[in-house]
Amino acid sequence: MKILFSPSEAKIQGGDGAPISPSSFLFPNLYEKRAYVLTLYMEYLRNADLQTIQKLIGVKKESEVKAVRKIDIFNDPTMKAVARYTGVAYDYLKYNTLDVEAQTFLDENMLIFSNLFGPLLAKDHIPYYKLKQGEKLGDFAIEKYYAEHFMPTLDNFLHEEFIIDLRAGFYLKFYKLKQPYITMKFIKNGKVVSHWAKAYRGSVVRELAKYQPQNEKMFSEIPFQNLSIVEIQKTRLKTEYIYEITS
Repeated sequence: MKILFSPSEAKIQGGDGAPISPSSFLFPNLYEKRAYVLTLYMEYLRNADLQTIQKLIGVKKESEVKAVRKIDIFNDPTMKAVARYTGVAYDYLKYNTLDVEAQTFLDENMLIFSNLFGPLLAKDHIPYYKLKQGEKLGDFAIEKYYAEHFMPTLDNFLHEEFIIDLRAGFYLKFYKLKQPYITMKFIKNGKVVSHWAKAYRGSVVRELAKYQPQNEKMFSEIPFQNLSIVEIQKTRLKTEYIYEITS
């Protein structure tokens, strides 16, 4: 199975891994495609004016912008992508508290769609960076670039896999699925939750790492804590499980 997931704008700094190289990533044969985006990003950090960088990274304090300008994406230390991200979803995933078997499962089967690096496996090593969701590098739309250059390879990688797509809406632009998949929606008191959906997605991934379902039947039997299935909607390739939050 494969889990499709979003990154986070919040990240931990530092790391003890070697700088990036083709072997750092899923699809090493496409490293030069990633490197093209990373080079544009570095040039932007070095040459754009203050206001442009503030918008690009979603930070206003000049001292923080100055620190970000010092990022050296090709030479800075790295760590696993799943450990680098620290937003709400990852706080609830609690990757570092999972046992080795569950961590290994996510390392190999959790696909994170980074808004800078493109599609990553959870185990892929990346350096610290800052980039606000949806921002462009001038006129260059990163999500369109990755969708164009990585689509055929992703199609082959995901072929005949059991897929659970937990990406937020923006990250659907990086890759459109062409085979059956499952999504999840969370409601409380009849209303779809938005911000806290991130927390439930993180909790769900944690349980998926433990149960490791290989088909829809196995998935449907997972007793997700504080979630109760109220409806299952099927539309073409998508099967959406709608869960009521019970506490």
